[in-house]
Amino acid sequence: MPIVAGGFVDKYGCKRTLMACFAIFCLGYFLIGLAGMEYGQALSDAIGKKNYVIIVLMLTAIGGSLIKPCVVGTVAKTSKPQSQALGFSIYYTLVNLGGAIGPMIAYFIRTDLGIEFVLVMSSITSLFLFFGAWFFFKEPEGEAGEPKTFAKVFSDMLLVFRNIKFMSFLLIFSGFWMMFWQIFYSFPFYVTDVLHYEAFEFLETVDAWTIILITIPVTALVSKLRPVTAIIIGFTIASLSWIIIGVGGTVLAAIVGVAVFALGEATQAPRFYEYVSSLAPKDQVGTFMGFAFLPVAIGSFTAGIIADWLRGSYLETNPAMMWYTLSAIGITSTLLMIVYNRIVTR
Repeated sequence: MPIVAGGFVDKYGCKRTLMACFAIFCLGYFLIGLAGMEYGQALSDAIGKKNYVIIVLMLTAIGGSLIKPCVVGTVAKTSKPQSQALGFSIYYTLVNLGGAIGPMIAYFIRTDLGIEFVLVMSSITSLFLFFGAWFFFKEPEGEAGEPKTFAKVFSDMLLVFRNIKFMSFLLIFSGFWMMFWQIFYSFPFYVTDVLHYEAFEFLETVDAWTIILITIPVTALVSKLRPVTAIIIGFTIASLSWIIIGVGGTVLAAIVGVAVFALGEATQAPRFYEYVSSLAPKDQVGTFMGFAFLPVAIGSFTAGIIADWLRGSYLETNPAMMWYTLSAIGITSTLLMIVYNRIVTR
């Protein structure tokens, strides 16, 4: 979906696309939460609970696909080439501010009111964001009003698909997101079932809080490196972080491991967006930045399958092997990125 959404950004501009995203979020999150309330039982029963959940999740996912091409496209449009890495590091820091605070608020709402009200909170937040984008967001210069047909948008997408080197880069980069999503897919089960620490939401936020603290200085530290070199270093650090969790087997080791993973993430993430935006023609920034989230989608999909296999195979018998396996996935991706770098720089 972000691939298509990037085309919408190029056609309609960032502001209108961003407002559409928040409107869809507002409706989608409310409908998800409604399924868990007494008032929503009649509606979900009439459609069928499974069908209802699939429909409202797909609706919400459409909103989610629109947001990041807007934001990273805005950064790419408004940052000068020499300051793009800093611009993307600020963006990544602010994204993780929400990632740090959100789960903590969700924990208290979940324990006091019920998990369905976490979704209601998300819906209300999205409503405020809709009006915030309406009143305060300024369209980047040269973005709005450019005549662009859907035929042109989709032809631009096909051109990107034909770029074998770029698509190979994105597929390799998916390996990072296969690791990242385990913080939400496998880590909570490990924390509660193996470490017997119930407030797993707080440990999940270690990644986000670390990102907030270190992304800007780390980006400055690696600013002289080529983007792909910084990505390789970040991959290496993130891949080795899981070994800390596996060897330690304690809550402290889990915290340190996730923090080290965040160091790897902070090293590569802003440079990744900088690298993708540097490849984009001015009138195709949204399209290219939409493709930047293809690894997120591939990683999320495959991470769910991997998480099910890891939990079923190792959680009760050999939990450390879960993290060693993730490390192996990361190291494999790192080696592939090194090969890609060698080919591109020939």
